[in-house]
Amino acid sequence: MCGIFGYVGKKDPVKMVLEGLKKLEYRGYDSAGIAGVRNGMIFHCKEVGKIETLEKQVKASDLVLDIAIAQTRWATHGKPNRINAHPHLDAKQTLALVHNGIIENHAELRNALKEKGVTFLSDTDTEVVAHLIADNYKGDMLKALRKAVSQLKGAFALAIVHKDYPDKIFAIAHEAPLVIGIGKDETFIASDSNSFVSYAQDVIYLEDSEIAVASSGQCDFYDSAMKKIAKESRKLPVEFSDISKGHYEHYTLKEIHEQPRSIHNAFHGRLLEEYGTAVFEELNPQQLDLAGVERILILACGTSWHAGYVASYMIEDLARIPVQVEISSEFRYKNAILSHGTLVIAISQSGETADTVAAVRELKAKGAKVLAICNVQGSTITRDADATIFLKAGPEIGVCSTKAFTSQVVVLALLTLILARMRNMGKTEGQAIIQALRNLPEQVQQVLDKSHQIQELAKKYAKYDNFFYLGRRYMYPTSLEGALKLKEISYINANGYPAGEMKHGPIALINENCPTVALCANKLTFEKLKSNLMEVKARNGSIIAIAEQSQNVADVADELIRVPDTIDELSSILTTVVAQLLAYYIAKERGTEIDQPRNLAKSVTVE
Repeated sequence: MCGIFGYVGKKDPVKMVLEGLKKLEYRGYDSAGIAGVRNGMIFHCKEVGKIETLEKQVKASDLVLDIAIAQTRWATHGKPNRINAHPHLDAKQTLALVHNGIIENHAELRNALKEKGVTFLSDTDTEVVAHLIADNYKGDMLKALRKAVSQLKGAFALAIVHKDYPDKIFAIAHEAPLVIGIGKDETFIASDSNSFVSYAQDVIYLEDSEIAVASSGQCDFYDSAMKKIAKESRKLPVEFSDISKGHYEHYTLKEIHEQPRSIHNAFHGRLLEEYGTAVFEELNPQQLDLAGVERILILACGTSWHAGYVASYMIEDLARIPVQVEISSEFRYKNAILSHGTLVIAISQSGETADTVAAVRELKAKGAKVLAICNVQGSTITRDADATIFLKAGPEIGVCSTKAFTSQVVVLALLTLILARMRNMGKTEGQAIIQALRNLPEQVQQVLDKSHQIQELAKKYAKYDNFFYLGRRYMYPTSLEGALKLKEISYINANGYPAGEMKHGPIALINENCPTVALCANKLTFEKLKSNLMEVKARNGSIIAIAEQSQNVADVADELIRVPDTIDELSSILTTVVAQLLAYYIAKERGTEIDQPRNLAKSVTVE
């Protein structure tokens, strides 16, 4: 969640880390800070709010450093204020550190340190680590770190500077992502390689409990026993290029409008039209035996879980394989039953979602085969999984996921097609699905061309504080996703619900102040959904219908947004684009912060 950035090299460290933090803003944060070494002393500066506020304070204080670490903090322990902001220092200000993750035994360690006379300034678990390392330091930083790490419980990524090591940054990762970038006469430490891709393409990922000692243009690595180890670097993919907003007001809007291209990228080069199937060059038959799959377990959180939920309908409908869809944060605490022939599919845009990573590792320990669906090469999940299918969506900066969701559904549709063709599906039916996939980019563009209509609708409905999103079959998980978008960036209480369940309680909430967004684009259940909408109408609820061109819903809808006709299996994509635009324009009308909504982070790397 928090964004860590460190720099040691010949350029101005202060300028470099501030630039790096700006490229990590998308992760979500409430405060930011910087620390480093100069003339054998630790100096620091931290502020609540945006990086621009920190930048002004850094400039006003004329801060100059020889090496620097910095962080954007997303509050977990302690309110967002200057005292709780990172970096944190020890009592004698001999070291400073930044931290991503959660120290589970911080209270126990805090009490033990207080008994030794340590005075704490903040409410954070991070300050505990600073004092703990200082307490263990007897002139050898590596030994101090080893002892401190052995005392910590939880997930953490740390970057540390010490006044006795004026040209080195120490970094530690344990069940939290941290990547080292090696450039020419400069070294970077960051939560995300996107933040330094302009300067370094050679990257090294820290594994659990490994320590890195970074100096200018090089880095030494040690395992948990402090034995020096060799680690191979990887080349960053060239795709990390355009992360500017271009002419769009927000990254979120830009990424919504990128979907014709991102959807095309998701299936480009993966369709075998002649055979009515698909192929993923990333999948090696020796790694995964798709023909032998008897059951599928899908693990994900948030938007990725919604995509997995859509996929469960597809896979069971077309491939006739039973599918279990689980929220990772719940599943990881189940005593999971892993039957023979089970394929685990782990979905994560970032590849760093802590709960999904933990669930994957638990299942791997039980002998499961794991297929990851991810957008970020080199991420933790891609390294843990047996095989990975990449979304090819390009960087997604807006906290509210848009193009990643539609790309996930496309990739999962391709996987469904492969599984179905291996079993009961004929070539002609497979070719029909391929044609529907090929039509999607142009159809999405047709939806985007309705932006003005959706914006005018948003102006009318932005005043309401409660919404229902209703759908059946494929439209039920799509309703969950649509409601989530509105919650995330408009701060409106929106509930996605299976339309048939409304009469079992929730319909009591329907009145003239609670609009319903009706997701109609599922042909099999359309007439049943219409009956449910009549029940809403009878209770004075206004209805915004998202329906295909061929569907007759004008008699029940107060507002109607048309989408092109497609097959039920892909209908969630076109409907979701409408829901994304509706959420965006309502958020804009209400004046909320769209790209970095309050309390949220892009990459959820803590439980």
